[in-house]
Amino acid sequence: MDARFNMLDNEIAVKFFKRFANASLVIHQSPLPSSTQELVSLRASQINGCGWCIDMHTKEAAAAGETPVRLNLVAAWRESTVFTEAERAALALAEEGTRLADAHHGVSDETWAQVRKHYDDDQIAALVSLVALINAANRLAVIVHQQGGSYEPGMFAAAFN
Repeated sequence: MDARFNMLDNEIAVKFFKRFANASLVIHQSPLPSSTQELVSLRASQINGCGWCIDMHTKEAAAAGETPVRLNLVAAWRESTVFTEAERAALALAEEGTRLADAHHGVSDETWAQVRKHYDDDQIAALVSLVALINAANRLAVIVHQQGGSYEPGMFAAAFN
């Protein structure tokens, strides 16, 4: 499967991606731990079947020191022992916030209570924004068939600096 459209060869798309990257930078610079950011991005991308984003966030997390065991278990985080309670709350929020059409209630009160227990308001703002942003990124990449496999750590940041 080839990419349908090169978003980086289009003036409008490039303008959009620069602003998208700026939104991403706000989250990146937030007090939400970067490891949590990568795990959440990876989990949402797995759910959405976005090869490009799975590739990106797996490699970025590994480059930042994330262990292969934790990366390999993100898809089965409920059946593993390698994530903290706070990370589990963030992963639950990522799943429920990504699977909105699958559950009429959206994010459950139980999940929200766990998020409130482990994160302050600034971290929650970043976490909610991250779930929305990664879902948007997944949709952009899936629509144009942007495939995974060629991403190198730092590539996204370098493209828009």
